[in-house]
Amino acid sequence: MRKEERVNEVVKLVRHASTQVWKFYEIKEDKILLRRKKCPRCGSFMAEHENRFSCGKCGYTEFKTSIKGP
Repeated sequence: MRKEERVNEVVKLVRHASTQVWKFYEIKEDKILLRRKKCPRCGSFMAEHENRFSCGKCGYTEFKTSIKGP
């Protein structure tokens, strides 16, 4: 493709699915509570996995501790 042809191309923008942020909050007794944990480094919501919490934006990870009895 020549440079002149690239100038005339129409750039298509990819539209991402909208994030349903309302699912991250809960209302109890006139107070708004977070359902998910927030990242201490960047402030975005963290994903909850089986053994850890992880931030997809900055890569911060917190491992869940499990107390095993004798």
